[in-house]
Amino acid sequence: MSINIILISAALILLGHYVYFLLEILIGIKKLKPCTNNGKALVHISVIIPFRNESENVLSCLRSLENQNYPHDKYEIIFIDDSSTDDTSDKLKNAITKKETAVFTLSEKNSSSAHKKNAISYGIEKSKGEIIFTTDADCIHSPDWLNSVMKCFDEQTGFVSGPVELNETKNLFGKLQKIEFAGLIAAGAGLIGAGKPTICNGANIAYRKSAYSQVNGYEGTLKFSSGDDESLMQKIFQRTSYRVKFCLNQESIVFTHAASTIREFYQQRKRWASKGLFYANKLFVFRLNLIYLFFLTFLIIAFYGLISETKFLPIAGVILLIKIFADFIVITSAKKLFLPDLKLDIFLLAEILHIPYLIITAASGALGSYEWKGRTIKR
Repeated sequence: MSINIILISAALILLGHYVYFLLEILIGIKKLKPCTNNGKALVHISVIIPFRNESENVLSCLRSLENQNYPHDKYEIIFIDDSSTDDTSDKLKNAITKKETAVFTLSEKNSSSAHKKNAISYGIEKSKGEIIFTTDADCIHSPDWLNSVMKCFDEQTGFVSGPVELNETKNLFGKLQKIEFAGLIAAGAGLIGAGKPTICNGANIAYRKSAYSQVNGYEGTLKFSSGDDESLMQKIFQRTSYRVKFCLNQESIVFTHAASTIREFYQQRKRWASKGLFYANKLFVFRLNLIYLFFLTFLIIAFYGLISETKFLPIAGVILLIKIFADFIVITSAKKLFLPDLKLDIFLLAEILHIPYLIITAASGALGSYEWKGRTIKR
């Protein structure tokens, strides 16, 4: 069998797996239902926000959290300063208006590579809520954020993931990020709907403190800096009888900023990719590797067609069109349900850039260190 036949056969098999994977996500999205439970209105909540050097964003976050429509004596806000080197803590302490808001500092000497996990764990130690919310200091929340997510908690629910969306921007780079980021949120929502919760975003999650304790928090994952959100969700799903839900309520959307530079974006995506090979679900890790091989094989075929075998170019074109169509079906389904403001005017450009971007960041995240908030962190 010639190398050409092997290459094309591999590409078609990997394409089939990719389409099947997206079909699972699509079916999962279709299974999602709005949360309507109102039985948890008086449960005490602790909102935990770990931060490092967020001077420019933290006051907007504080205002959005202090102005929640949830009963003010039933929720507390806990900021954990992860050894900032700027004036974020001072700004916070001078701007606090709600007496149930506190700022604690986690010293550098008490941190390991799992800086964010340690900060959240410290915040949970200081908390008194039955339900823990975590978010980021560069996020903005609607006044009904807590109320809307709490509607997902019934007696069987232990973890809720919510939608996160990048702020609207007229900048091309920001628009591209917005579409790419929406794809990640859609994949996470679909996998939860399909009963295979694997991906979520720590800017908008909530869970029972009892479930966190039941799985011993981040024990077993502290050697990895990233994964404070997904590793916990997976542990709660796998080791407890609690259910995991995705919140569709529009008021539950949390807005955050796009990366301002390509370098910042690259480092952020490397950080996210660094945890993928270490998911507890090894079958899912295998499937992620198949997706990576699909993207890599497509690039090889396209490059081979350009420099040598022109007959490969139509094959590469068909593969790309199928990928674009499958991705479009998934992202438009997510847009209808929980990302109504998402604009897809540059979707084709985002799709073309998606393949080389994923290959580079996935490989970099798996093999190397990354920078975050002035720190160089080993994977």
